[in-house]
Amino acid sequence: MASQSLFARAKSALSASDPALAQRALERARERDVEGRLTTLLDGESKAKELLLGVFGASPFLGEIASRDPGRTARLILSPPEESLAALLCRVRALRPETEAEAMRALRGAKEEAALLAGLADLAGVWDVESVTRALTEFADAALAAAIDFTLRQAAQAGSLSLDDPDDPARRAGWIFLAMGKAGAFELNYSSDLDLVVLFDRARARLAKPDEDWDFFVKLTQRVVRIMSERTADGYVFRLDLRLRPDPGATPIALPLEAAYAYYESMGQNWERAAFIKARPAAGDIEAGEIFLKELQPFIWRKHYDFAALADVHSIKRQIHAHKGHGVVAVNGHDVKLGRGGIREIEFFVQTQQLILGGRDVSLRGRSTLAMLDRLVEAGWIEARVRDELREAYIFLRNVEHRLQMVEDRQTHELPASDEGVAAIGRMMGFALYDDFASALRNRLETVEAHYARLFESAPELSTAGGNLVFTGDEDDPETLATLTRLGFGRPRLVTESLRAWHFGRVPAMRSARARERLTELTPALLGALAATGQADEAFLAFEKFMNGLPAGLQLFSLLAANPHLLRLIATIMGSAPKLAETISRRPGVIAALIEPASAGRDDLSQRLRAALAEARSYEEALDRARIFGQEQKFLIGARLLTMALTPAEAGFAYAHLAEVAIRGLLQTVEEEFAKAHGRIEGGAAAVVALGKLGGREMTAASDLDLMLLYDADPLTESRGGESPLPAAQYYARVTQRLISALSAPTAEGLLYEVDFRLRPSGNKGPIAVRLQAFEEYQAKDAWTWERMALTRARVVAGPPEFSARVESAIGAALSRPHDAAATAADALDMRRRLEREKGSGGLWDLKQAPGGQIDIEFVIQFLELTQDRENGRRFSTSIAEAVRELAGIGVLAEGDAATLGDAVSLYQGLTQILRLAIAENFDPKKASRGLTDLILQAGDAPSLSHLQARLAETQSAVREIFARIMGAV
Repeated sequence: MASQSLFARAKSALSASDPALAQRALERARERDVEGRLTTLLDGESKAKELLLGVFGASPFLGEIASRDPGRTARLILSPPEESLAALLCRVRALRPETEAEAMRALRGAKEEAALLAGLADLAGVWDVESVTRALTEFADAALAAAIDFTLRQAAQAGSLSLDDPDDPARRAGWIFLAMGKAGAFELNYSSDLDLVVLFDRARARLAKPDEDWDFFVKLTQRVVRIMSERTADGYVFRLDLRLRPDPGATPIALPLEAAYAYYESMGQNWERAAFIKARPAAGDIEAGEIFLKELQPFIWRKHYDFAALADVHSIKRQIHAHKGHGVVAVNGHDVKLGRGGIREIEFFVQTQQLILGGRDVSLRGRSTLAMLDRLVEAGWIEARVRDELREAYIFLRNVEHRLQMVEDRQTHELPASDEGVAAIGRMMGFALYDDFASALRNRLETVEAHYARLFESAPELSTAGGNLVFTGDEDDPETLATLTRLGFGRPRLVTESLRAWHFGRVPAMRSARARERLTELTPALLGALAATGQADEAFLAFEKFMNGLPAGLQLFSLLAANPHLLRLIATIMGSAPKLAETISRRPGVIAALIEPASAGRDDLSQRLRAALAEARSYEEALDRARIFGQEQKFLIGARLLTMALTPAEAGFAYAHLAEVAIRGLLQTVEEEFAKAHGRIEGGAAAVVALGKLGGREMTAASDLDLMLLYDADPLTESRGGESPLPAAQYYARVTQRLISALSAPTAEGLLYEVDFRLRPSGNKGPIAVRLQAFEEYQAKDAWTWERMALTRARVVAGPPEFSARVESAIGAALSRPHDAAATAADALDMRRRLEREKGSGGLWDLKQAPGGQIDIEFVIQFLELTQDRENGRRFSTSIAEAVRELAGIGVLAEGDAATLGDAVSLYQGLTQILRLAIAENFDPKKASRGLTDLILQAGDAPSLSHLQARLAETQSAVREIFARIMGAV
């Protein structure tokens, strides 16, 4: 198909908007057709004649340039457009003009051919929008490169500089032309300007007078602008727009790299970041341009979700509407680019989300509008339906835009004011009637406007239904105090004093004017959300503590304004979960985790940690990145538990999975770092075994990691490949110590986990890393009953698969050894009594240690597991809840006992998850806030604390009775 001629591939004939105009243009073409090629084609091919009549009747511009050179027109119609484009680009790249006038004339002739080719292929329906825009952009690149090459050759001939390669003058010349906007994204419209940023690299440019480089490159750039943009008798090539450079009102049109870096690092604006999303080295020293853009990545892409950018870009869009009169969706006179529902709203829809998310998701850093719509769907940020509707609207509106521009080759985006003019554009779009085109256009505009409006939700009103909220001046507004009281604040003056202090910039977060403005917009919603917790004063005090420690406020306030549900969740945390609120105060960045789509699964978490660790430039930075990642994910699990998006059991599993991911990632990091100095043990392997709550996948927000490290290696071997070889036992001991530090040592980014290795063979008296053979021998001869009980929850969480399987087999073999029931029960009872003496029996709310609490359940289940006959190392689940069901399934645990223990496990787990998440101290019902009490009642499925405490007492009594009956008297 692509090898067929343009007219053979043309879709249905385009109806001429102005038949008389079309006929006159056709007659002119025949009159000028000296060679007769076009005349022969028109007389022999009715389809070609219909095509040209349609084009001539729609566009006076195309009619003029087509009739100016009939032979060229015939060639383009008779050739595949792709071949015509390739030949044209080759001719432009091969240009070697002797004079500036010759260069200008040749490039203008080439541009005329490019415009005719694109117009014919577009109106004939042979090229779609993406093909048209790419062709126009590829020609623009080639024409700009030709102008630059000519200018450099002229400068070299004058002795002003030396060229690295005369046949490729721009190579290593240090002269950078960055295409911005549509030019950067290969999305040029039919009559587009070229938006450029021109820079130069002093280190690469070889000038005869280096101290005059600034003036030299400015003059060279001015010459390129003249070659490309000056309108002559032959027209122009492209208008060059250099206003996207840093501070265009005060800087010359070409800047040295150092000046550009300094500007973007200190003064760069969000709109400039948005512009650089599509930036591309289009001509000049391409390599230098790519280096510059790579160095600029931290300016463009922020590590944290950047909702300040969303607010900024939206303000630009509001200014467009305010100053250009594009306030409503219309047809006649509507601007399809800047107006409501126009192309710019689709571009902003994509670019703002790229700015917000691209710092964390590299795949969202692309230039193409349509490709990035696809990626937003793949990443879970928008629905496929939204993408499809915006894609279809974008293509439709770009087609309208092209037809508006090709009528007279004017850079216009406004539809004609008259029905007749709009109908003419509609016919170019394939619509016979004005009403049909107007309806189709309005539908697209309204669709875009609706999606754009949902992205940029309206800012909250600066007043509230409850009355005034005024915090300016030095004195309290009486109506504001009354409003706060009605909202539920018991100390309204505390609120007004704090808010006034914030607005005066007395805390670091409020030093910026924009942050204060954003807080003003957010205040009513913020106070309403804090009041809705039912613990307004406590929630506000927690938020104030958070604010006082916040280094900057703009990002946070913009994020909260864009996500009302997030504001409500944070208010809930402030009012009901002081411990979680403390996490926010210490690390405000964790809030960004709350707006991510639900995790793609286990592998996704591992991949993200690996990516975070891989970006670290040092071992210490890797530990910091692990802590940031871990704290963020713990916070995310906690917030989802708080909102009941996760059940307590699911939260326990999620916390455990996170810990496993951290252990695996840091073990690999530790081993790689350790190997740099000490090499590796040939044939050696190590595995990390989890016990306790991690082993049972029942962790909470406050759980420690109970671990042991087992290894296998020839005890007589030493490590190889490092400067300081170590014997195997010492090698793995040092690796284990490094792993403990990697997991538990506090760094500048805080703490990851507390780690306990005391459950290894011989406890603190034994080696910290245990050889697998020694573990097996210890379990066969010396293990205590309590060690075997702990082993019931053991599972490998890190290590090579083959060795991990051997370790699992060794654990299964140890648990399968015969255990005398009476002796095991006696040992377990003795240990339980010792725990009660040392830790106390606790009160009703000591869910772990209380008689009939979690310890009693665990002891019962572990005792039953150990005393069952098991063949081939078969194991019960490491989860207590699962083990209860398994023991009941084989008849070891009576059905009624299993139901009682299962319900108790569920109750204790639910309450424990909330308590460990919300508070650091023991729970005291008399001192608990209303918010925390509500969470506890929700977790315990009880209408009141009295009901819940009665249920707890009944459950603990029932569990204790089962414990005594199975284990013997306590």
